[in-house]
Amino acid sequence: MLEIFESQSRSGEKPILLHAVLKSDLERFLESRPQAESRWLNAIGFAAKEGELALVPDGARLGSAVLGLGPGRDPHALALFSERLPPGTYALGEVPEAFSGGRAAYAWAIGSYSFERYRAPRKSGRKELPHLVVPPGVDADAVSRIAQGVFLARDLINTPANDMGPHELEHAARSLAERYGVRLSVISGDALISANYPLIHTVGRASSRAPRLIDFVWGADDGPKVTLVGKGVCFDTGGLDLKNSSGMLTMKKDMGGAACVLGLAQMVMDARLAVRLRVMIPAVENSVSGSAYRPGDVIPSRKGLHVEIGNTDAEGRLVLADALAEADTEKPALLFSLATLTGAARAATGMELPPFFTDDETLAADLMRLGTKEHDPLWRLPLWRSYEPAVDSAIADVNNAPDYPLAGAITAALFINRFITESLSWAHFDIPAWTDRPKPGRRKGAEANTIRALFALIAERYGKKT
Repeated sequence: MLEIFESQSRSGEKPILLHAVLKSDLERFLESRPQAESRWLNAIGFAAKEGELALVPDGARLGSAVLGLGPGRDPHALALFSERLPPGTYALGEVPEAFSGGRAAYAWAIGSYSFERYRAPRKSGRKELPHLVVPPGVDADAVSRIAQGVFLARDLINTPANDMGPHELEHAARSLAERYGVRLSVISGDALISANYPLIHTVGRASSRAPRLIDFVWGADDGPKVTLVGKGVCFDTGGLDLKNSSGMLTMKKDMGGAACVLGLAQMVMDARLAVRLRVMIPAVENSVSGSAYRPGDVIPSRKGLHVEIGNTDAEGRLVLADALAEADTEKPALLFSLATLTGAARAATGMELPPFFTDDETLAADLMRLGTKEHDPLWRLPLWRSYEPAVDSAIADVNNAPDYPLAGAITAALFINRFITESLSWAHFDIPAWTDRPKPGRRKGAEANTIRALFALIAERYGKKT
């Protein structure tokens, strides 16, 4: 359990109560509170605006804290409490039902996140965090499990590329695998050629940091096969189709799919879900050198399809193609690919609503339902088959960047889909792995999109080991 939770007040003192109120319910809330508290809130002009936090004194100590929810649009609004409150022990008071219980506990957890690796140590040592008394009926271990998976993904994405190359990503995966008693295998450098992963090798060969395929399996062999493939492009210059400086500025996050896959895998293994889990990460750096692949090259793939390179900056779908082709041979019950794949996806749905693609109608409905339930938003876009000709090549089987300026997220998904023929159910998630507009519990920087919804789906379908 995260150290930010308490089963009861550590000091034996009565915990400080936390209230949250919708703007539309402010009048009733004020009438229900003790007179001194209502008088204070009126005196400071508290209006329950979204993000407005009022500290109510009780003599020389803090008596309570009241958070305005405005119209109630943000399900994680209560993260402001752990972000802003001083050290102490707190407990939920009057909170709207939609923001209470496990949702409040998760919001408290993500509000405590910070990435401090490159900051000078404080003179006073580690900052003491506020603690929340676990709300009745809430499984703090389950909340902590989800939060820690999110934190793992965020930490990996936030780490700059000089400290998070293919080798360091392998180390992170190896550390996770060892923690759960799993043997991890890695195919690196020119060994990728002899092992028949030519696309992964091609994308990463220009870098001095060797490309690799990271692969581990957890769980009983007779369990339902769930396979996660995450794009691990640790930095993307665009290759010879070079990005401009602003386009490269956040490219440390181009391994966000791999980071999210590791965060999700940690959740699944820690919860001991009854699955046979396989994790595959093609880890590369897309660099520029004399050995870089070129626009117009034709590269073989593990699947046997030949790929014409329309653009070297469409590298993510190439490394995914080889990994997915291998994953597909096992005919998994569920095959998920996560990748920071296209700017077109951001243009379509923005940074807060990652699209996904699947032909499985039941899976699509479950994902939409659980994304809403877990407040982990995602949105289905179509695998529109009328666009299939756009990914064809005049001289090869397929082109990685077709000469078609529209529907870029869809055509990227269609390209990937060419390498999957055996899996029982597949979905691809085109995630940003980034927050550009800070909100409570979501500081500007890394974000672990979709993995809470995916964990909920895997847990709902397969449950825990007996």
